[in-house]
Parts: sequence; C-alpha cells; structure tokens
Amino acid sequence: MKVEIWSDIACPFCYIGKAHFEKALASFASKADVEVIYKSFQLDPEYQNTEKETVYTHLSTKKGMSLSQVTEMTAQVASMAAQTGLTIDFDSNIPANTKDAHRLIHLAASQNKADIVLNALFEAHFTNGEDLENIAVLKQIGSHCGLTEAQLDNLFTTETFAYDVTQDILESRNLGIRGVPFFLFNRKYAVSGAQPVEVFSGALGTSFSEWQKENPPLVSLNTTDAGICSDG
Repeated sequence: MKVEIWSDIACPFCYIGKAHFEKALASFASKADVEVIYKSFQLDPEYQNTEKETVYTHLSTKKGMSLSQVTEMTAQVASMAAQTGLTIDFDSNIPANTKDAHRLIHLAASQNKADIVLNALFEAHFTNGEDLENIAVLKQIGSHCGLTEAQLDNLFTTETFAYDVTQDILESRNLGIRGVPFFLFNRKYAVSGAQPVEVFSGALGTSFSEWQKENPPLVSLNTTDAGICSDG
C-alpha cells in the first residue's frame, strides 16, 4: 500500500506531522507492506531571502501580523514540536526558497535515501539554523546522508529533478491540495495537517484493510518443491 506525503521543508507542521505519522507507522503491524512516497510542495515558490529576513519579519509581512503576534504564534508551534520530541528554534531559523532542497530529496529518493535526507533537511532548517538556499549546505547534507560527490555536483550544476518537483506541485493542485502536510493513503483516504498519532494510526488501519482485500496474497497450490529452479 502506498502513502504519498506532500510537504515543504519550510513548513514546521510538515516536520511535526511527519514525526506523528512515523510514530503511527512504527507501531503498525503491517508496516513492511507500506510504501511511503515523498512529494514536493512549495508554500512560496517565488520567495528569495534577498533582504536577510528573519522568520519573524518574514511572517509579519506575509501574514500581516505584528511581530508580537508572530512571536506568540511561533512559540506555540515550537511547544507543539517539543511535545513530539523535536526542537524548532525560530530565533535562528532562516527563511529560504526550498526548490533546490526538494531537488535534493528527489535525488535521494532515486537512491532510496529520501527519508533520511528529508529528516536532515528539516533538522538543518528548524533546529540548526542553516540556510537551505546555500548549495554548500545542501551538498553537505547530501554527503552526510550517503550521496556521492559526483551525484551532488551533477544535481547542483544542472536542473536535474526540477521537472519532478514541478510535477509534484502540479499534481497537488490537480488533487485540490492547498496546504501541507497532506497525507494520501492508497489514493483514497486523506489526512491534512499535523494530526495526532492516533489519527494516522486509524488512517493506516482503515486504508490497509481495504487495500488488503483488493490485493490478496498469492495462494500456492504446490504440494512439493519438485520441478523448481531456485536461486539458493
């Protein structure tokens, strides 16, 4: 069964929601039969931090809120993250365009490393205050997660995977997705937002039960192993 997750590294609720989903998946009895696919989404695809904004000034301008309102709002989000075991430091957070980070995730996915790279990007952005528009930072993250120097050099000297990022975003629009995180279970059940762990557990159970009925395991009619070539 497939679970597709649209998220943006610039979204703190995506970081929290991913952690909640992973807790639910870790305790799910049939987790080995669940394929998780990460999809790109950009909350502000045209953004460039040319003015060296802080997250507070950026959100104040974007949302039309006072700095005190933004400070109160982000403190609540940081507290929510802490309850999940995550550290979000908005004081050091650097607003950034995330397109290149999403291209890095697609490269990682091609090497079966999407999950570890996405976690590293979230931690770099929200915990360590690193600039995700800085290619050197992205290369360091990719290298630390096991991607090769040649793979990373090729990625960041070309537009490799830019098309894939765009396609993910277009697909989200076609599905009516307007916010992230967005979790789509077996192309039928959706969970939007950083919902509690039990919500994800319920979605996994319901969707997997239906998927299992539609995809029953093969039943062998063999009574012996005669006439079989094996790889053993």
